[in-house]
Amino acid sequence: MRLPVAEHAAHPWVIAQIAPDFELIDAWALPAQGGPDDFGALLEIMATLDGANAESAITRTLFRVRNQIGARLGWDDANRDLPIPGCTETTLSQRLPPELRGTATGTDLGEASFTALYRTSSEWAAELSNSTVHAVLHLAWANQGNDSCRGQMGVYVKPRGRLGTTYMALIKTFRHLIIYPALTRQIGRAWQARPA
Repeated sequence: MRLPVAEHAAHPWVIAQIAPDFELIDAWALPAQGGPDDFGALLEIMATLDGANAESAITRTLFRVRNQIGARLGWDDANRDLPIPGCTETTLSQRLPPELRGTATGTDLGEASFTALYRTSSEWAAELSNSTVHAVLHLAWANQGNDSCRGQMGVYVKPRGRLGTTYMALIKTFRHLIIYPALTRQIGRAWQARPA
């Protein structure tokens, strides 16, 4: 279920301190609910997901087309050293407080091109840098009261100039109508099938 971005942003997440200059463009409630200690199970499920090999045929096709276009145009060619738009830093890891450095070791997202930044008991964030955007995927375990928590996902972005702004506008409908709904259904099935 899509969330109003204000609902995701209303929590005092660490990501808001690290990336205040990024725009939260998407927020989703994930079909994963549990107790305060179940966040690790959600991260394990997320690590198994790969858009290019998604359960949904149309999602697989969209990811493969995007990867082919990106390869032809050089959008994804070793761009880790590009500065964050409007900044001199090349990575948000340079903004992490000392207590969060190294906390995301071993929690990368499988084949995805995101690089993990940090992990707390209720948050995990990773960044992606390419020729179109510098983006952050934020996963959270939001307290719903009565020792019940729900998974949430936020996507924060800084486009790289006109190309990035145009690219984000072009993929908005695909994200909202195809990719995120298919992803959340896959997460829900994996959450229901996980060992108790």
